[in-house]
Amino acid sequence: MHHQPCLLVDWGGHGECAWGYALPGVDPDAFTLLTTLGKKVLTMMHPTMDRNWKWVLNFRAVILMLLCHMTSALEVPLDPKVLEGLPQPPTITLQTPKDYIFDPRENIVIHCEAKGKPKPSFSWTRNGTHFDVEKDSKVLMKPGSGTLIIDISEEKAEAYEGTYQCTAHNEHGTAISNNIVIRQSRSPLWSKERNEAITVQMGLSLVLQCRPPAGLPPPVIFWMDNNFQRLPLDKRVSQALNGDLYFSSVLPEDTRSDYICYARFPHTQTIQQKQPISVTVLTNSPEGERRPGFMLPLGPTSTKMVLRGETLELECIAEGLPTPEISWQKDGGELPSSRVYFHNFKKTLKISNVNEDDAGDYRCTATNNMGTAQHVIKVTVKAAPFWVSAPRNLILAPNETGILTCRVNGEPKPKITWFVNGVPIENAPEDHTRKVEDDTMILSSVQSGSSAVYQCNASNEFGYLMANAFVNVLAQPPRVLTPPNQVYQVITNNSALLHCSSFGSPIPTITWFKDSQTSIKNGDLYVIHENGTLEIHVAQPLNSGNYTCIATNNLGITENHVYLEVKEPTRILKQLEYKVVQRGMNAVFECKVKHDPSLIPTMTWLKDNGELPDDERFEVGTDSLTIKDVTDEDEATYTCIMNTTLDQDSASAMLTVIEKPDPPTDLELTDQKERSVQLTWIPGDEHNSPIQKFIIQYEDLLHQPGVWINLTEVPGTSTTAQLNLSPYVYYSFRVLALNQVGYSQPSLPSHQYRTNPAAPDENPSGVRGVGTEPGTLVISWTPLTGFQSNGPGLQYVVQWRQKDVEEAWSSKNVVNASQFVVTGTPTFVPYEIKVQASNDYGSGPEAEVVTGYSAEDLPLSAPDSVQIIVHNGTLAEVHWEPVLSNSVRGKLKGYKVYYRRERGLLEAEEETDQKEQVLLFSGNHSKGRLPGLQPYSLYSVFVTVLNSKGEGLPSPSKTFETPEGVPGPPSFLNVIHPSLDSLTLVWGPPLNHNGRLIGYTLKYQPVNSTSELGPVKIMTFLANETTINLGNLNSNMLYKFYLNAKTIKGSGPMVTEEAFTVMNTTVPSRQVDIATQGWFIGLMCAMALLILVLLIVCFIKRNKGGKYPVKEKEDAHQDPEIQPMKEDDGTFGEYSDTEDHKPLKGSRTPSNGTVRRDESDDSLVDYGEGGDGQFNEDGSFIGQYSGKKEKDTHEGNESSEAPSPVNAMNSFV
Repeated sequence: MHHQPCLLVDWGGHGECAWGYALPGVDPDAFTLLTTLGKKVLTMMHPTMDRNWKWVLNFRAVILMLLCHMTSALEVPLDPKVLEGLPQPPTITLQTPKDYIFDPRENIVIHCEAKGKPKPSFSWTRNGTHFDVEKDSKVLMKPGSGTLIIDISEEKAEAYEGTYQCTAHNEHGTAISNNIVIRQSRSPLWSKERNEAITVQMGLSLVLQCRPPAGLPPPVIFWMDNNFQRLPLDKRVSQALNGDLYFSSVLPEDTRSDYICYARFPHTQTIQQKQPISVTVLTNSPEGERRPGFMLPLGPTSTKMVLRGETLELECIAEGLPTPEISWQKDGGELPSSRVYFHNFKKTLKISNVNEDDAGDYRCTATNNMGTAQHVIKVTVKAAPFWVSAPRNLILAPNETGILTCRVNGEPKPKITWFVNGVPIENAPEDHTRKVEDDTMILSSVQSGSSAVYQCNASNEFGYLMANAFVNVLAQPPRVLTPPNQVYQVITNNSALLHCSSFGSPIPTITWFKDSQTSIKNGDLYVIHENGTLEIHVAQPLNSGNYTCIATNNLGITENHVYLEVKEPTRILKQLEYKVVQRGMNAVFECKVKHDPSLIPTMTWLKDNGELPDDERFEVGTDSLTIKDVTDEDEATYTCIMNTTLDQDSASAMLTVIEKPDPPTDLELTDQKERSVQLTWIPGDEHNSPIQKFIIQYEDLLHQPGVWINLTEVPGTSTTAQLNLSPYVYYSFRVLALNQVGYSQPSLPSHQYRTNPAAPDENPSGVRGVGTEPGTLVISWTPLTGFQSNGPGLQYVVQWRQKDVEEAWSSKNVVNASQFVVTGTPTFVPYEIKVQASNDYGSGPEAEVVTGYSAEDLPLSAPDSVQIIVHNGTLAEVHWEPVLSNSVRGKLKGYKVYYRRERGLLEAEEETDQKEQVLLFSGNHSKGRLPGLQPYSLYSVFVTVLNSKGEGLPSPSKTFETPEGVPGPPSFLNVIHPSLDSLTLVWGPPLNHNGRLIGYTLKYQPVNSTSELGPVKIMTFLANETTINLGNLNSNMLYKFYLNAKTIKGSGPMVTEEAFTVMNTTVPSRQVDIATQGWFIGLMCAMALLILVLLIVCFIKRNKGGKYPVKEKEDAHQDPEIQPMKEDDGTFGEYSDTEDHKPLKGSRTPSNGTVRRDESDDSLVDYGEGGDGQFNEDGSFIGQYSGKKEKDTHEGNESSEAPSPVNAMNSFV
């Protein structure tokens, strides 16, 4: 038997040592076995009991300590295979409520259902005596149950009123139902009465009493008039809980003759009417304002009792003028916010599900501007009996001990009575195995055949509780009820519950194993619950596998296998992004998901938590939702839900549809003045994109009809604009709104608004005076627009006079023109100019004076005293004497210097026509530099002066010579006739000597195979030497050459060249392609046939287990090119080039395709056809030195291996 610690509890002096639990999938009405196996006594205080009641160690607790050898709770499962042949005492499963009010128009149905093995039989008592159902033809008991159906259609219903009780019995015990009180619903008529007419002075309070007849159940009260219209209720006029109608103060409109109280009876659905009440309100002496006073309840205090669990209803109705306001508070505490409700304009306070803490003083306060009044309601809470712990069904094995507890509470404290099989315990046959300790019954060492049903009845003045609990004595080996080989699937990091529901008596002990090997114990990772379920708090993939649960008691052992699969969680990798999309565009929500590959995912899209519309614009992809041609109705929250059979993940995002704003409407012009007006408008719909600004445009119907011009703009939060206007304009205004998407359509134009003419506010702009031809001055300006003219008759007053000369202004009126030409002016003389606008209503403001100049002419004189200073062979500086300002005859632009190379100073140099060069020096300069000259040359130069009209006469030409400079590079450098140890260099003189050439300098150095440069050798030559033969060079070596020319000024830039010397090899007089020679083809075929024969012999020898005689073959063929066969794998060696055929790192194969000669004179090496390099006709090497070693090596391999017949054979094999 499984033992565990026993917890001893004593509530109100009644001890208990027990645990109880229910198995998954088991009927909660099935019986339970309590186990008492503890060794400790605790002294504690129960939270719902009086603080003075303690858990104490008393005589009864000592008895319970001695009985701590009992099994855990067990419930009988509903599996038919388990129930087959298993005895069970009766259990009531369905019964009618204790208070049953029936409708006399329908049959009476009293329910009583029970289960048991064998099936129980039923009987009834009425009013405490046996009720013989079979003798009453109007009463029918349903077959297989105890439910009664009473036909009262032809009988008086009152005959069947009374208290009924059902009994269910089989050979293992008797269960009884509650006492069921049967009463007929009643809806009595209103008593005959005459209502006196009521007369009341205006401002006084009034109560209209209803006093409905007592019905069963009580009626619902409401007040109406003769037209069956409900009377309006408010803070002044209200209906009390008892149905009376209260007026805090009456008004003249309360006068009427049809105040009618109605009572509706719920069961019969009938309505009874009270005689109408007539009320007349007098106004001859109205009552004045007064402090509040309470009409209900009366006096300063009252009391209220309520039962625990019911709804507390408190009401305060006050009279006063003005109508008082009602407020509530609890003295010394707070109102329970989650359970408190106010009705009837706060005149009624309701607290649902009342408990002991709701007892206390409740204060209602009535307040108006004349004062306050208070009333205190003292609330006490009583309690009908209620369960703390109801007795539970027990299964006990023979010789075991069990406890039934009937734990109840109530106010006053309930009295507990025990019954066995429906008989009071004191009247039942004596049984020494049971002992009653108030609310506890102890059953010791039970025996087979002692099964019974025990009843516990707890009662006080407010009601009673009654419960059945059977004790079934069974001996059953263990059975596992969980289906075998069940597969549980959970998501990683979630809890896993592996069930092992079992049945047996005594209760089986459950143990678990993983993979049939590892015993599982309670710990951090695993918890084995009392019902056998194994819980893994945080499941991981390593927890997957086969689990075995074993159920054991003293009558046997059984096991069951289940499997756990831990899956990867489903996750949305990236949250949906908030979308702002313009109407008509597409919106795409992406929903990337990761899930366990063994689970089949299902993606669902929701719009505002509902299904997507049945619209082809909504396209659902594998991981996306596309909404095409978005409309305003598509704006919503979209949710992506990825479901598997085990879990789901979801993400949501909002779609906001934006569009250009609607145009503003209702344009209105206000505050109209001569030069201003206020424009107001109503903005259009923003379409989810705030308006950034409004643009106000105008149309000038007088001067520019059909053309809209921007006038001003205001922020998007404004709906008005103060507009500054111009005279003589026929205005029409419109407004545009701008948001993130763009501009709205323009609003409808406003009404036309005309301004009066006036004198011009401004003069023309852009006034200037210039001369185009000698003797003229052209005065021009930008004319005013019609909008700027401010009135009819626009003209321009043009005035001019020579500057710094004492003379009067000349004047001319100009109409419909934008310029005026003044003739007979001196050359390039400054003039003061003014242009003023005027119209029929006056002149514009005083015009500003602008300075202009009459026409220019070509300069009269040339620069003088031209001098040249030569700095070096490429730079000279020109100096001149500037001309006098009066000779410029215009605005000085600068000086132009013309220079040209006439010839070189060397006699041998050919003369060529040189292009004249020009430099402009802007401004009043007297010198300038001439860059880019050629050394050792003769140059000519002259200077002119420049104004806006053109150039003046040139200065006398001057010549100068440039000194010598360094020469240019040699014109070419070639390498010819390379040999094993020598080569020849040829070069040409520089194209530009830049002086007298005195010689050349040559530098050269070798470059090895790793691209490293060797020592430099230097040679000099005379000016007339252009070739040299270099000897004592290394064969097959790359050399790099550097050559430059020099004059007395130094050396010029160098030219470079590279070349190889020839490889040291014997070269036949002509090349032969051996691949096309008959003897070579025959040799190759013979060698191929020989190799094939050798392979066949080797294959035969190997199959016979022998080894190929490699040593003999090696002795017979002492050819170093043929490698010996490898003994470990039985394969032939491979032909290979000798080291001489492998190119050195960084080396190049000579361009003629030759290779080095082997030490043996019998080598088959010959010329190949490969090779990238080649020689020119003069013998020089075509190619360029490179430092990329990998490329060089690659090229060398191709050049050296291709011609070898040995390599050819390798490729053939």
